[in-house]
Amino acid sequence: MTASLLVSTGAMALDHSYRDCAALLGRHVHWIAGGHASSVDYAALKRDGKALEQVLAAFSAVTPGQFDAWERSRQMAFLINAYNAFTLQLVLSGYPDIKSIRELGSLLRSPWKRPFFDLLGAQRNLDWIEHDRLRPVYADPRVHFAVNCASVGCPALRPEPYAAAQLDQQLNDQQRRFLTDRTRNRFSAGDGTLHVSQIFKWFAEDFTTAVGGGLKQWLAGHAALLTDNAADRERVERGDFRLDHLSYDWSLNGRENRR
Repeated sequence: MTASLLVSTGAMALDHSYRDCAALLGRHVHWIAGGHASSVDYAALKRDGKALEQVLAAFSAVTPGQFDAWERSRQMAFLINAYNAFTLQLVLSGYPDIKSIRELGSLLRSPWKRPFFDLLGAQRNLDWIEHDRLRPVYADPRVHFAVNCASVGCPALRPEPYAAAQLDQQLNDQQRRFLTDRTRNRFSAGDGTLHVSQIFKWFAEDFTTAVGGGLKQWLAGHAALLTDNAADRERVERGDFRLDHLSYDWSLNGRENRR
């Protein structure tokens, strides 16, 4: 644990419109590749460190009692936003001397298991948000298109925070942007192979639970986003395809890698 990463808590009320977070993301995160991906200007974000600290302090100040009183969409938006914001902080702890977030881990502990921030009354790591709260409690596979691992292979970091009133729309939009990204999900008609992101391998259980069937069933239900013409769409809808998982690009999602 690195002491400089710890965020102190204070008597701060959380703004559920996340105005400060929205301003920060709007300054330093930008859509690229036709809206299928985004890039982060980490150098500028590092210079804007005080603004990031204020955003993180607001997350850390929320008590378990306050959180438990919120309705489901407000809780989910909070957890997704916290995950993404603390991920930015983790990257900045090593930037510009890293090329991947994985360099911030060790042989014994991944960066996602590294406790470096306070959230809901205790010191936490990123895995706690994703695997102990978001996945088991809310059981919505679209969160995999919303939480951002600061890598090129990851679904895009939105240049705006999530908010309860727009959460369903934002999650659907994230899913659409990711599934229609042909660098990460594409159908090859020649050999009948649907090439998809490793995310669908790592978290297959979440997608299959959502449809009560296999992963191919979930993918078939999203054929319109995964294919580019009617013939391919019909084939995927029938489940007439081989499944292949593409390699994952762990390069940092900074401007230097996302031009």
